Amino acid sequence: MNKTPLSFKRLHIIINPAAGQDQPFLQIFNRALQEAGIDWDVFITKKAGDGTRLAQEAVAAGADVVAAFGGDGTVAEVASGLLGSDVPLAIFPGGTANVMSIELGIPSDLSEAVALLCGGGKLRPVDMGQLGDDRLFMLRATIGFTAEMTKGAEREEKNRLGNLAYLLSALRALPDAKPSRYQIQLDDRQEEVEGMICLVANSGSLGLPGLSLTSAIDVSDGLLDVIVIQSVNLGSLLSVAASAAGFSQPLYHWQAKQVTVTAEPPQNVECDGEIIDPTPLTAHILPQAIRVIVPEAL
Repeated sequence: MNKTPLSFKRLHIIINPAAGQDQPFLQIFNRALQEAGIDWDVFITKKAGDGTRLAQEAVAAGADVVAAFGGDGTVAEVASGLLGSDVPLAIFPGGTANVMSIELGIPSDLSEAVALLCGGGKLRPVDMGQLGDDRLFMLRATIGFTAEMTKGAEREEKNRLGNLAYLLSALRALPDAKPSRYQIQLDDRQEEVEGMICLVANSGSLGLPGLSLTSAIDVSDGLLDVIVIQSVNLGSLLSVAASAAGFSQPLYHWQAKQVTVTAEPPQNVECDGEIIDPTPLTAHILPQAIRVIVPEAL
């Protein structure tokens, strides 16, 4: 952890306009950053992959901090672009779901989040997961029912209802939910179990302060957490209605540095809010891959 006061001179802010909230964010940026004497520029994403490219360009241009303003997908892309550099990531919550910011204790209020890099924060090393050869993630890859929820959540609903859009999608998907048989390779051992959901997680947060898959998950421990949920029902969905996941407490939990999951029948996969290729899935951990600006109190 960095215990010296943070001091930055040049900031690049990468904004996902599709995820942005209805607030005068440029005014907030200008006021806080001008007072702190930080030179800043704004860059807009237009399509998938732009966040990673713009972050890499920011590093090459000499930015000493890069901020992601958007949801978890934007944060994951920007973090991917910072991998291998010493440039830290600032997270400005601005999407439908801001799970990583909640995991790290970053304020939901934009002014307070910006204040962290103006002297009110510290640096925390954070792991990232990698799927296959190239796709990185901050939160988790989910297989099965939660992927169906994400796939079915319409953009208009997410803009209008926020996380409740995932609940509506879950209710639509529930009647067709079917279990799958998971074969899971965990480093040098193998497990086989039937379930509705399999998660390969770096973060345990479910999108509300204090609500987590399990307290054993740590984004800085150098391990992936594999969790299998055996059943889903309406009661479990309602109990976490404000989160982007709907399930009861996990029945199986393992940790490993490298994981391969095969499902029979094959299931859809969601990674940090984006639907990707279906199973099988292979992932490994990248310990302390990036540094993120978090509140000093944590």
